[in-house]
Amino acid sequence: MLNVTYEPLSVVAGRRAAVLVLADKADVVHASGISLHSERLVLAVPSVIRLRQMVRVPYERHVPLSRRAVFVRDEHECQYCAGPAETLDHVVPRSRGGLHSWDNVVAACRRCNLRKGDRLLEHTQMELRRRPTVALRYTWIITSVGAVPQDWEPYLQAA
Repeated sequence: MLNVTYEPLSVVAGRRAAVLVLADKADVVHASGISLHSERLVLAVPSVIRLRQMVRVPYERHVPLSRRAVFVRDEHECQYCAGPAETLDHVVPRSRGGLHSWDNVVAACRRCNLRKGDRLLEHTQMELRRRPTVALRYTWIITSVGAVPQDWEPYLQAA
């Protein structure tokens, strides 16, 4: 669902999007190709809708730190060997005072995670492929739906 300014606001179910269009509160920007049927009406389920009135968003949405969000940020790749990630690793282990924060958690394969153990990187032969950072602005959309449909991409890149 987009604001009047085409800024992404939230992800809503197709049925909810159809109700907003029927109530003249939103316009269809892209259809999904799926239809809802009632006794007298066939309605295309929207993939992207734009609200007709501006909704003021009083805060900047932040992405909570979660396993799924870290895997999205790190593209499901181990940050040590580039293999498929299965676990999370704290770069500075929690047993050594490391925090459970965006800049200290990376996706890792089980083998690399076990190899590193509770040691600091300086005490191992391992290197990070890239430093961990806070998740991107619209990671919350990717974590809520899994994969971003092609219709949505222009609105996420423009913001």
